[in-house]
Amino acid sequence: QVQLVESGGGLVQPGGSLRLSCKVTGIISAINTMAWYRQAPGKQRALVATITKGTNTNYADSVKGRFTISRDNARNTAYLQMDNLKPEDTAVYYCNAAGTGLWNEPFDSWGQGTQVTVSS
Repeated sequence: QVQLVESGGGLVQPGGSLRLSCKVTGIISAINTMAWYRQAPGKQRALVATITKGTNTNYADSVKGRFTISRDNARNTAYLQMDNLKPEDTAVYYCNAAGTGLWNEPFDSWGQGTQVTVSS
């Protein structure tokens, strides 16, 4: 069974930085796209950034120039470096990964979420 384990959330002051990690575990043949989403209180879950297996990236306009998504394919891990954080970045951040398992069955899995709070 494919599972995603997130870490790195916490409380940070405006202008500060955090780095989130998302490790994919289980029997995997390939991980294609990995992504980070976030959900603020009272709002729908929204896409933050995506990265393909070939490391092409895409960002929401609200985080361009401040957030950087990356991945380590050898470790089946994605990262989200968040700099110059703003109070409006406060949300639960979720990792998503899509790929294929041992028998080429597709998977599309989510992490449990990690809280990021930006406040003075």
